[in-house]
Amino acid sequence: MNQMNMRKPFPDQLKAYQLAIEEGLDQSLKQFSCPQQRVLEAMRYSLLGGGKRVRAILTLEFARIGGAPIEQAMPAACAIEMIQAYSLIHDDLPCMDDDDLRRGKPSCHIQFGEATALLAGDGLLTCAFETLCQTADYFPAQRVLAAVRYLSEYAGYRGMIGGQMIDLDHEGRKIDRETLEQMYLLKTGALLKAACVSGCLLAGREDLVPTAEKYAQYLGLAFQIVDDILDITGDQAIFGKPIGSDSQNHKNTFVTLFGLDKAEELAKEYTQNALHQLACLGAAPIFLEDLTNTLLNRLQ
Repeated sequence: MNQMNMRKPFPDQLKAYQLAIEEGLDQSLKQFSCPQQRVLEAMRYSLLGGGKRVRAILTLEFARIGGAPIEQAMPAACAIEMIQAYSLIHDDLPCMDDDDLRRGKPSCHIQFGEATALLAGDGLLTCAFETLCQTADYFPAQRVLAAVRYLSEYAGYRGMIGGQMIDLDHEGRKIDRETLEQMYLLKTGALLKAACVSGCLLAGREDLVPTAEKYAQYLGLAFQIVDDILDITGDQAIFGKPIGSDSQNHKNTFVTLFGLDKAEELAKEYTQNALHQLACLGAAPIFLEDLTNTLLNRLQ
């Protein structure tokens, strides 16, 4: 996928991104080998199991906006997807959300057993940073180090893991809007932020980072609220995981706090805020505008 392919209509462009990312992920995993084939098989099962690849797309698109070749930023995009896949493996475990279905097929621990699933998640997490460091073949070491530092922060206890901890701590307990927003900003928004910021940093465009961060924050809130709504109103065949699992696990969501209508209103509001941040980039990011609206339109 080269820079000249970026004038396609949105659906074609999105598909081209997804195919390129899927190929990149496949090639990334083929670089890793060990005698313990079962754990690699479990890693492949979860990483290549489909998905929208939103985070990887954001990495590539912000790198492109910053002037960096998409192909050179691909290892960073793959690293983000590895962390996303690891987090989903662990989320599905019995000690967490205890979900048996992910992306329309058995969760990793159902397919391979809990112990192997746990190790597969750990393997993807560590492979992510090994993969991200491969961008040093194309970009100055200082930029790569900055991307590694940001990903470590946003994926770790001050980011995604911190949000998951808030989620666990408040299961079955009342929560206020401020805490719920903070949970979403960390649990969902942090990895989206890592994706956008990594693209900017690799391109050497630190000036874009504040806008990229704000965009990702609003997008993360909208994205998670839409997921909350779909957990009640969605079709399991389309959603790819059990409907109603949030309620069964006594999760706090914008739907439980405000109801369906208000939650949808807030998702639209956060989407508009995200779009406003894109307008601040000044680079007419039409593809990102279409992507942002498409994520909201999952409700239709």
